[in-house]
Amino acid sequence: MARRTRVLSALALAAAAALVPVQATAQQPAHQRPAPPGTPCSAPVKPASQMTVESCDSPDRIIEKAANIVPTPGQLAWQQREVTAFTHFGMNTFTGREWGSGTEDEKLFAPRAIDADQWMRAYKAAGVEQVMLTAKHHDGFVLYPSRYTDHSVALSPGSPDVVAAYVKAARKAGLKVGLYLSPSDGAELPHAWHARWVDEIRAKQAEGKPLSLPERMALEDGDRAPAGEGRFGNGSPVTERTIPTLVPGDDRAAAVRSGKLPTFRVKADDYDTYYLNQLYELFTQYGPIEELWLDGANPWSGSGITQNYDVKQWFDMVKALSPNTVVFQGPQGVRWVGNENGIARETEWSVTPHITDPWTGLGSLPNDSTDPDIGSRDRILDPTVNYLQWYPAEADVSIRPGWFHHGNEQPKTPAQLMNLYERSVGRNASLLLNVPPNRDGRIDDADVASLTAFGSDVRRIYGTDVRKQGPAPYTFDRIAVREDIRHGQRVERFAVEARVGGSWQRIAEGTTIGHRRILSLATPVTATSVRVKVLESRATPHLGATTLHLSTTP
Repeated sequence: MARRTRVLSALALAAAAALVPVQATAQQPAHQRPAPPGTPCSAPVKPASQMTVESCDSPDRIIEKAANIVPTPGQLAWQQREVTAFTHFGMNTFTGREWGSGTEDEKLFAPRAIDADQWMRAYKAAGVEQVMLTAKHHDGFVLYPSRYTDHSVALSPGSPDVVAAYVKAARKAGLKVGLYLSPSDGAELPHAWHARWVDEIRAKQAEGKPLSLPERMALEDGDRAPAGEGRFGNGSPVTERTIPTLVPGDDRAAAVRSGKLPTFRVKADDYDTYYLNQLYELFTQYGPIEELWLDGANPWSGSGITQNYDVKQWFDMVKALSPNTVVFQGPQGVRWVGNENGIARETEWSVTPHITDPWTGLGSLPNDSTDPDIGSRDRILDPTVNYLQWYPAEADVSIRPGWFHHGNEQPKTPAQLMNLYERSVGRNASLLLNVPPNRDGRIDDADVASLTAFGSDVRRIYGTDVRKQGPAPYTFDRIAVREDIRHGQRVERFAVEARVGGSWQRIAEGTTIGHRRILSLATPVTATSVRVKVLESRATPHLGATTLHLSTTP
């Protein structure tokens, strides 16, 4: 591809971004002949969060489109909330499991208390700006009294509405809220199928064959039937339904009739109707919800049972109820970083290519999300790509070895958490840090201590630019570079140079920038000036503030 470059005004960039002088060199799209009038490729490319790749698009035009993919207002706000606390709390907390069977007795969920205010204090000490609760995990046990299942806290001792307590405490603490409603649901497995499956697991065990985690859990619970109504993968017909589906004595009936509460006509089977009704409950009773977390786990597909979700109806209803909610694995939402270690790629793109319309599936990346290359030019220009969208990475990890609290496990140290922060937030991703409460309904003291020290370190190192602490020269060993992502993500390669002893020296290099890129230096540097050179870019780059930091105490 032909290239031409020009030098952006260093003084203009410095004034716009409040930097020390910065020099940026931007690669511009090569000249191309205009498409014939009236074709989809003859119109100017305008910024959007999702675009279609047309058959008449040239490679240059596709790259131009990628350079003009921008975040929605909800995504922009989400990327500014750099750390989210995940709260895995539920039936598994009391059974000692990581993955429940869906047959557990509701009375097993018996926290001595639910001190949600203490959870929020612990999270805020770590610098968290958003929190997210497992309203329903794969076992199907629901942490609020749903109208559509008995497998919920309604039948637990004290009938605690954990979702309500969580949301209230989070709002009081000034935190944004996310909820995780697992699409997979062990409590809703068809009873006859489940009984046959358990017999098959027993035969498999007798033959000495290895068992999967879901199989082991089902075997432990023996002949107990799933706690729900058998709606998951039951083969029920798709028919017209109304959401919310009012139940006898429904307290929402008058509000629905008057139009105070909206209604939705859908075509759905039994399970999709159940799931849509629960989404409706969460958004209308506990909102606003800033992030909805959906995963793609389906542990029973290999054993002959699966549920074909009509996710577009989910996304459409969420969009209607809460336009700025970002959906994990949803269209113009956020995506899995590709591991559960809390580590983003060295080259992490928020602009990703898709074969299928992102509104029609969970995820829908053409290459597996664990691939090292998600959004390069080669990926974007692949002939199978039909869509581009803004789809930033979320890096999930637990402070403990498990996702649910287990008393024999210890939390990560503050140094380990700082390392994860720099390799997630510092690589254009959000850090989703799970900190699970214990059976007493509190965050363990050891976890609180680690979170507090970690948060203190982040504030000490990254809370202030060293240039604000006194006159030049400045000593630093961390450089934070940013793009103004309101204009998209464009930088493909850059370098940082420092003026040391009167001469310019290249001290660091990187590929993508995005919301924030943190570059760590092996040893501190003392310099009078710093400049950023953009070496390759998909279009004119828009840099944000570049800041300098020192990780060690002077």
